[in-house]
Amino acid sequence: MLLRRLKEYADERMDMPPTLYSETPVRYIIELDAAGRLLTPQPTDTADPSSPSTKRGQRYLMPQVTRAAGIKPLLLADKSDYTLGIGGESAKPDRVRACHQAYQELLTRCAAKTNEPAVHAVVAFLADEPTAKLHLPDEFDYGALIAFRVDGAFPTDLAAVRAFWAAEHDPGAAGGTVMQCIVCGQERPVLDRLQGKIKGIPGGQMSGTSIISANAGAFESYGLGASLIAPTCADCGERFTKALNHLISDRQSHTLLAGALFVYWTRKEVGFDPYEPLDKPQPQQVQDLIANFLKGKPLPGVDETAFYATTLSASGGRAVIRDWIDTTVGAVKANLARWFLRQQIVDAYGATASPLSLYGLAAATVREAKDLPTTTPRTLLRAALTGAPLPLGMLYQTVRRSRAEQNVTHARAALITLVIRSQSPEIQEDRMSALDPQNTAPAYLYGRLLAVLADVQEAAIGKAMIVDRFYGTASSAPASVFGRLLRGAQPHLAKLERDRPGAEAALQQRLEEVMAGIDGFLPILTLEQQGLFALGFYHQRANDRAERKAAAERKKNAAA
Repeated sequence: MLLRRLKEYADERMDMPPTLYSETPVRYIIELDAAGRLLTPQPTDTADPSSPSTKRGQRYLMPQVTRAAGIKPLLLADKSDYTLGIGGESAKPDRVRACHQAYQELLTRCAAKTNEPAVHAVVAFLADEPTAKLHLPDEFDYGALIAFRVDGAFPTDLAAVRAFWAAEHDPGAAGGTVMQCIVCGQERPVLDRLQGKIKGIPGGQMSGTSIISANAGAFESYGLGASLIAPTCADCGERFTKALNHLISDRQSHTLLAGALFVYWTRKEVGFDPYEPLDKPQPQQVQDLIANFLKGKPLPGVDETAFYATTLSASGGRAVIRDWIDTTVGAVKANLARWFLRQQIVDAYGATASPLSLYGLAAATVREAKDLPTTTPRTLLRAALTGAPLPLGMLYQTVRRSRAEQNVTHARAALITLVIRSQSPEIQEDRMSALDPQNTAPAYLYGRLLAVLADVQEAAIGKAMIVDRFYGTASSAPASVFGRLLRGAQPHLAKLERDRPGAEAALQQRLEEVMAGIDGFLPILTLEQQGLFALGFYHQRANDRAERKAAAERKKNAAA
């Protein structure tokens, strides 16, 4: 399905270059006249080191085809060993000679087939000791492409030359295997090896990666190897390869994600970018997204448009498809709205919080960003776009981090809320966004109780040590520790009753409210219950901070 959608993109949204032509950097251009004589002995150097896009030369449409270990020349635009028969210090003379001979044979065939004067001019130049006439710079790059320009025009731009290049690599003309193409479904000659590679996938080879490849017995299927394991005709193979390369080169259609490449597009251009609100969510943008979702009115001409996305990584010379999404723009918008609704929770001071980015949530599962597993952001991204429930493993990572640090941050509370709501979509959003006095779940009340006991200790002696010492145990085995904590709170309450009776009364009332819903302590909490404990603790502390801030403001206003 991925390959079909990529070919569809090439057919409908791309101006396809000539068959087996691609934009590629050409560093050196040899200028000739119509008779094949040099116009200038120094090749034109098109490289601009100050620009990343042209540091290896200006980009031109030139013949391109995948080369493995064998000798395979590129017509009229190749490296120095093929074009001029010269190589760097490490080059093997026998291979250089073989490459140059193959290049000349290809060029001779092209001249004979096309009878183009410009091609004959290049043949004449190469037949008359070209290296003796050229003045190559001392820093000459032997690995860069060299092309020819005859009377100011590239022979590669001629229609006859382009037709010759296409015919030269036509699997049908070479007696290729006839099979059903998995993309177009037609019985056609199929490629033994794809003629193009995918560029820019993290972890792949500099020369590119193959999206279909089987170079060992373990990867073969029914005795079919190389690209025959998923047979494609030459036209489909070129189109889906160029489509994917085009999307990867477009900054609006891809992003790097935890060592992988996330590529996305729509059937037609509708100006929709699903990654932007996940990467840098703006409060107003998120509010608009949620408001439109709650209205339930689709945007005509946009929401029904097909949306596609894939996540790619590489293993050596092979591309690895990590994920594939096939849905609509409207469905993605709805899922993004649910994503932000499900992560809504007050900040650490009880105020409305800004939405969190994908990486902000992912980082809540680890101590440092460098420890982040590559699978975590990918899992979050897929859940955000498809509405799939987040795995409980995400909850485990977040709860474990909270226990290790004896603290529940805003990001961890948001991720815990997100996991629980995605697992139980029937939960109303407002039941988990802030302190919920109606929530009688034992684990939630245990978390609230620890927060109140910490406030009691802090009010009495100026610091709350019980959180640092007992959060881990209280959140996993409450029966073993809460009896001790409640007994330890009594001296603090007595001290407050003597020194700060107003504070003691408020804390005692809060303690009684929480304890009223607790009927004993469970010996062990499940993973989901540990998540509720963290939310109860976070909600209570945020609520208490908000009340203290409000009281301080009232006191300040009264004094004024």
